[in-house]
Formats: sequence, C-alpha cells, structure tokens
Amino acid sequence: MALSHVDNEGKASMVDVAEKPVSTREATAIGFVHMKPETIQLVQANDLKKGDVLQVARIAGIQAAKKCSELIPLCHPLLISKVQVDFDIEDNGVAIAAYCKLAGQTGVEMEALTAVSVAALTVFDMCKAVDPDMVVGGIKVIEKTGGKTGHWQHPEQSDD
Repeated sequence: MALSHVDNEGKASMVDVAEKPVSTREATAIGFVHMKPETIQLVQANDLKKGDVLQVARIAGIQAAKKCSELIPLCHPLLISKVQVDFDIEDNGVAIAAYCKLAGQTGVEMEALTAVSVAALTVFDMCKAVDPDMVVGGIKVIEKTGGKTGHWQHPEQSDD
C-alpha cells in the first residue's frame, strides 16, 4: 500500500481531494492522563488554582480540532460541523474522548486526534504544579465513518 502523502518522486505532497465525493465523515479518538489519586480529587472538586481543569481542557480540545491544518502540515483546512470533547474521571486518571464530524471530501481523524492530544496536554498543564509525574498516553482513533472505506473500528474497541 502506497503512502497517500508522498508523490511519485518520494516528496511530501498534500492529497488532492477535489474529485472525491462529499460524504458525512465522523471520527472518535481517545486518550488518557494518568495521575495520582490526590490530583483526581482536586480535579473533581474543582480545587486547582488554575481553574476548572476539564472545562478549560474541553475548550482547548475544540479549538485544537479547528486549528489542525495549521499544526499538521499536510492536513486540509476543514469546515468541521461538530467537535465534542468528553471526560471520564477514573481511579487512575482522566479518560478523554473527542468526536469530530463534517460533510466533506476528507476525513476528520486528525482533528479528533488533535482534540484529544491538546485536551490531555491542557489537563497536564493545569495539574502539573501538584502532580508533575502525570503521564499522557493511549491516544488513538477508535472509530471512523464515511468516505470510501465506510465504517472502521479499532480492533480493541470491538464488542465481539
């Protein structure tokens, strides 16, 4: 299988999507910020000096999805119709999920990944004074729909 962002001469190239049909495209990505139980309690109580960690991280993730093409050189600027960033507080940290949707000629996987990544980095930034040992990880696309490939789900997310 050939790489889509490399031309015939091996040079980086933006994919031409002009001839692709417009379809509804969706992508969901996840990530996790591992942190100490004490930090989780501070996040839940909204008791960190920088403010409401999850609300600030939600806005950061949404903004990041909208700026994806400015951060990743070969991404197309997209007219995203929906970005949603959600958090689940767990015993060992904060799980993050980002969902992106549009009607267009290319997918929104990179936007969902960017939203999760920046939301996770924002959580880290807001909590680092009390927990510098946090670890950000597990960032991946878990599902996408639309376009030529249709529906795809990460094998680890399958209900089988």
